Amino acid sequence: MTLADWTRGTLHDIRQNGVRRGSKDAAHELWLGALRRLGRLGYRSGYSTYEREWDVLVILDACRVDLLREVADEYSFIGDVETHPSPASMSRTWMNRTFTPEYSEQIRSTAYVTGNPYSADAIDAGDFETVDEVWRYAWDDEAGTILPRSITDRAIRTWRDHRPGRLVVHYMQPHYPFVTASLGHGIDLDSFDEEETPSVWKRLQSGDLDHEETWTAYRRNLEYVLDDVALLLDNIDADRVAISADHGNAFGEAGIYGHPHDVPLDCLRTVPWVETTATDTGEYEPELERSDADGDVTDRLEALGYK
Repeated sequence: MTLADWTRGTLHDIRQNGVRRGSKDAAHELWLGALRRLGRLGYRSGYSTYEREWDVLVILDACRVDLLREVADEYSFIGDVETHPSPASMSRTWMNRTFTPEYSEQIRSTAYVTGNPYSADAIDAGDFETVDEVWRYAWDDEAGTILPRSITDRAIRTWRDHRPGRLVVHYMQPHYPFVTASLGHGIDLDSFDEEETPSVWKRLQSGDLDHEETWTAYRRNLEYVLDDVALLLDNIDADRVAISADHGNAFGEAGIYGHPHDVPLDCLRTVPWVETTATDTGEYEPELERSDADGDVTDRLEALGYK
């Protein structure tokens, strides 16, 4: 953002929202821009998960380290919650900086099962052994997101049928919307408008939502997906499974909420890293079949609060 762009935006905000609110928003944008400049200069640059050893990589979208540690005792497959320096603070950038030519050999043997709509323009499916963009055909319109079971079903089927060299399973939770709470449940994709229905992070920033209530909903969304991770681990065979995240999520640290791109805050760029194993008991048979249906990318991203 140039100074001229910022000035025009500030004047527009003041006209629309008054001097006090407009000036506050302008100051926030200026601060956010300064943080992004630090990020683009390489501060907390992080590195690709391909630098580590794993057969299956489970990505919990927008999961903070402290959040996973908070629930770790509830799940037998979670031991020590270590950390990993992520190369990004939002999903599209994470894909751009993870699936790079530097790791082309590893990527060619990787199957990618994803619920994140940024895969539509952030990756080249031809670079992978196989890509299953589950969000395109299994989106839940009532929840306004893709539910964990759809990802679990397709990940199990991909592992059993293809036996790829590596498997990346990208769940959308604990990312907003919070399926188990009323804070973000039931988004109508056809009429969603972020100006009329601010994301949970904008509502939290404005004081419209309580911090503790929002954190509890975020935690429950993590527990919701971890129940499915448990099912996944009981129905694939892998000696080296890593559970991590593409980025974290800010809850007001340095005045930032959500996960803006290129912001080098610890709560965004330091993500969890858990190592475990998986054994296929054969007790679960996936129900969801792959479809050629092509979901609308814009609607999907709007429902997740990106647009």
